[in-house]
Amino acid sequence: MNEDDVKNILGLQLPTDPRWVNLASISLEGILTDHAYCEQKAATTCITLIQRYSDKEKLVTELAPIVSEEWGHFRLVLAELQKRGLKLGKQRKDIYVNKLLEFQKKGGSPEERFLDQLLTMALIEARSCERFKRLSEGLDDAYLSKFYRRFMESEAGHYTLFIELAETYIDRDKVRKRWAEWLAFEAEVMRSTEVRGDRIH
Repeated sequence: MNEDDVKNILGLQLPTDPRWVNLASISLEGILTDHAYCEQKAATTCITLIQRYSDKEKLVTELAPIVSEEWGHFRLVLAELQKRGLKLGKQRKDIYVNKLLEFQKKGGSPEERFLDQLLTMALIEARSCERFKRLSEGLDDAYLSKFYRRFMESEAGHYTLFIELAETYIDRDKVRKRWAEWLAFEAEVMRSTEVRGDRIH
């Protein structure tokens, strides 16, 4: 996936530093542990959105199966760790996600806060998909390459789902304008964040 593909397919403005896959390949226990917790957090965040916005029928209907899918992914990664004789380590601070959370509007209207929650998820899913593709193409371990190819294919549509949900409840022009702001901010986060091989983000 080259820089144009990252922009055209996922909307991301900055591709992952090529060094990341090399670092990840020598930190398999770390990257698998972090991946497992990312899947777990994706499932629990969807549950939180369902609970918080239970009056939004389309959101509830669309996110319910995502909860099951993400939890299934957690179990797959956990099984891969166990198969390789590796341990599920402790959950670590996710600097990338925390920086995104800081960009969410805290004092705006309920609609603005709702929009930022959905767009935060869209960005995390887009970046995760790009990272999975990097792993599928850059790892020397043939099995893990296929393993991450499946994750990439499975998660490819998740980021667009969150944008579509936003456009279901909020004016499309408003969504697109805020999405452009999020993409610009995320690029700056990627430029300023240390490249870590034991982190998905």
